[in-house]
Amino acid sequence: MRRATNALSVATDRATALLAVVGGVALLALVVLIFIGVVLRYAFGLPILGSNEIIQLAAVALVMSALPYCTQLNGHVSVDVFDRLLGRFGRMAGDVIARLLSGFALGVLSHRAYYKALDAAEFGDTTNMLGLPLWPFYGILALGCGFCVLVFALQILKVLVLGEEQ
Repeated sequence: MRRATNALSVATDRATALLAVVGGVALLALVVLIFIGVVLRYAFGLPILGSNEIIQLAAVALVMSALPYCTQLNGHVSVDVFDRLLGRFGRMAGDVIARLLSGFALGVLSHRAYYKALDAAEFGDTTNMLGLPLWPFYGILALGCGFCVLVFALQILKVLVLGEEQ
């Protein structure tokens, strides 16, 4: 069981790292676009047409591709006020419950985003100004949430089967 968990964990680590690179590229694109947009608007009076649409879509790509990596690293905000009172079993139960609830919510979001991506592709949904297709961004949303659910499931498995504290 430990070997299978480790193999799945390594594969998940690689996938979340790849998604984090996508998030990094989206962040760099956002920084460059915003910088150029500000310079063009205020120095030359030439705003970039549709920059708000691009920024919004790039922000979705950034957040949803970085979310699984952050989850993998336990980078989310957590509060450990009651850790001493709960003891080891209470902390483990809290970890499992928090991951189950988060995984359920993100699983529902991933499921809905997947079907929304299919609908957007079928009906040709695009942004208003630039006509950019929306389905890839719903796909990124579904993929990011789906990988988070997988990371949560692995973390729950590690807590329950291997007894590791997260």
